[in-house]
Amino acid sequence: MLFSSISFLYYFLPLTLVLYFLVPKRGKNAVLLLASLIFYGWGEPKYVLLMGLSILLGYGFGLLVEKYRERKAGKVICGISAGISLSFLLCFKYAFFLIGNFNAVTGLGLPLWRLALPIGISFYTFQIISYTVDVYRGQAAQRNLLHLAAYVAMFPQLIAGPIVRYCDIAEQLTKRKHSFHGAALGIRRFVIGLGKKILIANQLGELCAVFRASQEKSVLFYWLYAVSFALHIYFDFSGYSDMAIGLGRVFGFQFPENFNYPYISASITEFWRRWHISLGTWFRDYVYIPLGGNRRGRGRQLVNILIVWMLTGFWHGAAWNFILWGLIFAFLLTVEKLWLLTLLEKSRFLSHAYTLFFVMISFVIFNGESLEQAFSDLAGLAGAGGIPLVSAEALYCLRSFAVVLVTGVIGAAPAVRSLAGKIAQKPAGGRLLNLLEPVALAGLLLVMTAYLVDGSFNPFLYFRF
Repeated sequence: MLFSSISFLYYFLPLTLVLYFLVPKRGKNAVLLLASLIFYGWGEPKYVLLMGLSILLGYGFGLLVEKYRERKAGKVICGISAGISLSFLLCFKYAFFLIGNFNAVTGLGLPLWRLALPIGISFYTFQIISYTVDVYRGQAAQRNLLHLAAYVAMFPQLIAGPIVRYCDIAEQLTKRKHSFHGAALGIRRFVIGLGKKILIANQLGELCAVFRASQEKSVLFYWLYAVSFALHIYFDFSGYSDMAIGLGRVFGFQFPENFNYPYISASITEFWRRWHISLGTWFRDYVYIPLGGNRRGRGRQLVNILIVWMLTGFWHGAAWNFILWGLIFAFLLTVEKLWLLTLLEKSRFLSHAYTLFFVMISFVIFNGESLEQAFSDLAGLAGAGGIPLVSAEALYCLRSFAVVLVTGVIGAAPAVRSLAGKIAQKPAGGRLLNLLEPVALAGLLLVMTAYLVDGSFNPFLYFRF
């Protein structure tokens, strides 16, 4: 089920909210779990069993880890738990890729194992691992299976994050507070995220699709595609995160932020502190620091960065272009740590241009269906192959999508939020915003509903990860 669908907005969500707020406090997690299982099983009912098995294993291993964490056995049990969780991910997401490459290298003909990828498996697997590791590090194990299941399966963030670590919401599972103010903030965040998805990301996605289908490629068209996809993936993913965080707030949870205007960054290091924050902090706390972080000398630190970013790329997909994407960031981050950051601090304009350039290039590689297509797209950006600088179709698309492109550029920066904050600080401005905001949000929801009724299926990009 999609957040950006009529069935979710006008049937599933209202019914869930009514039932959730009608039941007493001790029954709220049960309602949340039931709604989450229905939400997840709407399109893939058979994979509810896989998620259920993962939860049961995480629950059992959590209790064992807590019991033996003061002994060596605790570390071993924690490792076994993480290994089993990762084995599910390996089988469903990476088996076909690994076997295919093994056959290519060895010349063998092992049967390829292609399984349908369960939606959201990368996200809930990391949450289960975070739970068992947090218990090993001293967090109390969750003895109520229903509470743990509600944490793992929670539908607001189940499909595409943010990755909510157990230590961040362990207390909220039983002691969260509900308020009209919190619900109002959550609804506002949800509607804004929905607007990002429907009114900006989907439109930019159409432009990217037009580019792929075009027979009149030009250098301008390739760069238009690069800019469009960079904005598309930001508004698609940050829009989903806004909706997840907003829904969580309505249900009384405070999920971590996942984006903080990454396109204003002045370095790749800063970019990754602002982009997909929950994934970056997960790899930092559960991979980079356990490997030694920066505590064992510069050489070991650079090796750790390489490992983390190769894994980060591989987490996004079982294809070489994702691995290359991760390795590019490993290289850039290494160069910045060694000497480039000092130079970047001398010019905010040049550092910002450098960051945007490499981020766009990386996303061109990220979105390639293969390495060959990614390299072909990079060649097109450079004008290789004798393609013209400008084509009629590129100019037509530039004119047709100019408004959404400009809106995307403005929306990717904090200027609008800063302006609204300054207005709200003034008594008259604050009262005006309080009056206009509900009307504006209702109007925005009405417009988006019209788009959904008239539009076609357009899933969130990160569903495939």
